[in-house]
Order: sequence, then C-alpha cells, then structure tokens
Amino acid sequence: MKDNIGKKIDVRARKFLKKNNLDYEHGTGHGVGFFLNVHEGPQSISKINKVRIREGMILSNEPGYYKKNSFGIRIENLIYVKKLKKKIFFENLTLAPIEKDLINYDLLNSSEINYLFKYHLTVYTKISKYLNSNEKKWLASFI
Repeated sequence: MKDNIGKKIDVRARKFLKKNNLDYEHGTGHGVGFFLNVHEGPQSISKINKVRIREGMILSNEPGYYKKNSFGIRIENLIYVKKLKKKIFFENLTLAPIEKDLINYDLLNSSEINYLFKYHLTVYTKISKYLNSNEKKWLASFI
C-alpha cells in the first residue's frame, strides 16, 4: 500500500493517541468541493479509505479526542494536496488562529511548538494586509 492512500495517512494521524490506547470514532478527514456536500468523496482520510490522495484534491483535516461525558477537542481545517518532486504534501487553506490559551505547551515537543509558530506566522502574513491596526495587533498576539 502506498503512503498516499487515505487509510495509511489516517494511521499516521492517530499514532500518538494510539500510544496511549486512545482514539477517535470519526475519520481524520473527508473530501470537500465536488458537489458542495458535507462529506464528499471518493477521497478521505479514514480507517477504511483506499483511494489514492492526489495533487489538487481538497480535504478536511479534523483529528480529535473525546473523553466520554467530559470534553472534546477537535481542530478542523481544510487542506490542499500539493506535489513536489513526486511527493505529495498538504497545505493549509484555513487561515484562522488556534486559541493558544487552550493549549498545554508542557505536553508539546519542540517540533509541535514550532509548527504552531509557523502556522500563526503564515496566518498573519497572508491576511494581515486586509485588517485594520487593532485587528492586526490581535492577530499578531498568536505569533
């Protein structure tokens, strides 16, 4: 099985939860943008999907964790599939800040902290030109 099949990507998305015997019941992502339905295919990132993820596809990226009768955590972004030197990768289409007050940084490694910094820098770089000074200041607080 190739690495660019939804089922394989889903396994990688869940690996850190699986290390702690945790999981989530829904798929990691689904197709978007074909007939403007909520869950479109044939592409998806899920435990059962065997469709090859290809350049130009748009999917949701929505891993999560839910503690029964207590709380749930889910970040849902849209991603675009790009190709570089015969390898696919995802580029975020959603450009909204992630609330840092809800993140326990003590649980993150340096790579994860760096990802959040780069994500927020990208958000600011791409949309700040459309904002007034107060909005820019607020958005800069996420960097």
